[in-house]
Amino acid sequence: MTKPCPCGRTTAKGQPMALAACCGPYHSSVAAPDAETLMRSRYSAFVLGQVPYLLATWHSSQRPAELTLESGAKWLGVEIKQHRTTGENSAEVEFVARFRLGGKAVRQHERSRFVREDGRWFYVEGDVL
Repeated sequence: MTKPCPCGRTTAKGQPMALAACCGPYHSSVAAPDAETLMRSRYSAFVLGQVPYLLATWHSSQRPAELTLESGAKWLGVEIKQHRTTGENSAEVEFVARFRLGGKAVRQHERSRFVREDGRWFYVEGDVL
């Protein structure tokens, strides 16, 4: 069986999309076509522990020098609440990501801002809602 994409995107028939056909190509250097796709690919990268991808898709103005992921987090899914264009090269994505950490349920509700530079989208920052 093909590994489903952690972002939860489905086909037109409602079947889970395979990682290789969904977020996988973005993790391998293909530029995400829009901010929502980049956000989904970043969620998948958190699930898969792909720190280099997360840092590479973080805008240089806000990118941390290093990133350490919570070990033991069990990711449960992401829901896109809204994706809106805010300018020719900017957008916002509101989402809710759920995971368990140390036996406790965590709900991350955020409105994230993204910018496009030289044809590539980058995560800038977000507001926890």
